Amino acid sequence: MGFSFLPCALITAFWAVIGIVLPIFLPKGTNRGLIQLSLILTAATSWLFWLCAYMAQMNPLIGPKLKNTTILMMANEWGNKIDLSEM
Repeated sequence: MGFSFLPCALITAFWAVIGIVLPIFLPKGTNRGLIQLSLILTAATSWLFWLCAYMAQMNPLIGPKLKNTTILMMANEWGNKIDLSEM
């Protein structure tokens, strides 16, 4: 899985609306500042969490655990013969 522009643009636009546009249209009241801050922080942290999870899938740190026989069979099928006498 690699970088795809469309999902990144859509998710970023969604959280931008929540964190930038929505606080502007809040009605005036005693807790307006607190609600604005809550919306901005929620949008920023949720977007950052999504971005980290999305990027972690691009280049995972942990790969599949394969048995030696599976590795040898894959190498044989892909034309990368492994010389067992060197091991």
